[in-house]
Amino acid sequence: MSSIDHPFLADPRKKLLIDGQWVDAQSGRSFESRNPATGALLATIAEGDAADIDRAVAAARRAFESGPWPRFTPAERQAVLLRLADLLEARGESFARLDTLDMGAPIRRTRGAIGLLTGVLRYFAGLARAIEGSTPQPSMPDMFVATVKEPVGVCGAVIPWNGPLWASVLKVGPVLATGCTLVLKPAEDASLSPLMFGELCLEAGVPPGVINIVPGFGGTAGAALAAHLDVDKMSFTGSDATGRKIVQASAGNLKRLSLELGGKSPHIIFADADIAAAAPAAAIAAFGNSGQVCSAGTRLFVERAIAEEFAAEVARAAAAMRIGNGIEEDTDLGPLVSARQLARVVGYLDSAREEGAAAVCGGKQLTGDPWDAGFFVPPTVLTDVGDDMKVVREEVFGPVLSVLPFDTMEEVIGRANATPFGLGAGVWTREIGKAHAMGKALRAGSVWVNCYNTLDPAVPAGGYKASGYGREYGPNHLEEHLQTKSLWIRTA
Repeated sequence: MSSIDHPFLADPRKKLLIDGQWVDAQSGRSFESRNPATGALLATIAEGDAADIDRAVAAARRAFESGPWPRFTPAERQAVLLRLADLLEARGESFARLDTLDMGAPIRRTRGAIGLLTGVLRYFAGLARAIEGSTPQPSMPDMFVATVKEPVGVCGAVIPWNGPLWASVLKVGPVLATGCTLVLKPAEDASLSPLMFGELCLEAGVPPGVINIVPGFGGTAGAALAAHLDVDKMSFTGSDATGRKIVQASAGNLKRLSLELGGKSPHIIFADADIAAAAPAAAIAAFGNSGQVCSAGTRLFVERAIAEEFAAEVARAAAAMRIGNGIEEDTDLGPLVSARQLARVVGYLDSAREEGAAAVCGGKQLTGDPWDAGFFVPPTVLTDVGDDMKVVREEVFGPVLSVLPFDTMEEVIGRANATPFGLGAGVWTREIGKAHAMGKALRAGSVWVNCYNTLDPAVPAGGYKASGYGREYGPNHLEEHLQTKSLWIRTA
């Protein structure tokens, strides 16, 4: 099989999924999907816009209000989710390969995600039969009161390109568990695996209109979905700038929002840490998925006594990473997703150099054969950086790590929290008291001690401050898709 062969690409013309049918965009327009490692054309995808969003939302509303879906019992919704998980597990290699072709992540990374994602679907399958109300005891003796949990309704979701299958599963799982319906707008840079996942939903027995998938661009399809007056809840994963626009767009009908936005996560290494374990973990935390991770640990605070040694160790770990086409089994870092993202990252590298930063390794775009065919930047470790530099303050979303020495715990807490973001934070220390103190002090939705970016379907993840609100994974994620109704009955 060649690097671009894939069963889903046998017909390279991809359509929208609306009301259980594959349809063209009403405008007739389409856009290209190309492999970011080679530039090879993978598919042409129907370009949805506001008219197609209207069709999809109408289908989702019909599916929510009538038809078979409102009559599905919790056990039947659970069965659909379990079938979906089984199908994804059986075809995991195909999905991993498609994600790698479409957005460049190494095949070992996309393959490794399948276990977590099938676990997410099975976790929500379990929760589908565990949705419960309560019976509060009112002060009036002639009243019986119960609370009832009901699905919030039609949901919209806009997902990013850095993990298209991952994001699709996270949006679909709680929708199916609660009895909601969904219009999903994938990122234009990586729409293929969400569309193939739509096929899987139909095969698993999801009724028409429950899951609709409309690829397109943020300014047209995404904006129309965020502002749509018949969407009851909107979920967005992406940049804080776009998140703010979605908040503004939601005002028309005050739709419920959950936002997982950007980050500039601190990764803090104390002198008593296990350096042999912490250095490679710091490299992976910053450079995994070529740095295209919202919670990437890109501000590396290192206690001054070991700062120079630790920076050298991280640089050695980075230099050992093999850069190349993600479809090759020994690739550690693939390309950036697009020419636009490449220009963004190179701009930050230029800015860092102009402000006086020194690159211990990396620092420039890879050019020449074989790099010119794709969008490659090597892992970059920067020293001689300050907290006020642009590359330290802003989310780069590329393989760029800044090493920042510190002297005291109080100092590093203040500097780590001095950011508008609060998605994740990491701490490495052998002292349990220090670990607890840091975990309490850091203003982030997830704090990892002696590990980084660990996830589990049962454990909530989300942001503080400009990193958004709402949670994914865990019971909180289910609750985001439920309304609470109070039922009063006079008994006398």
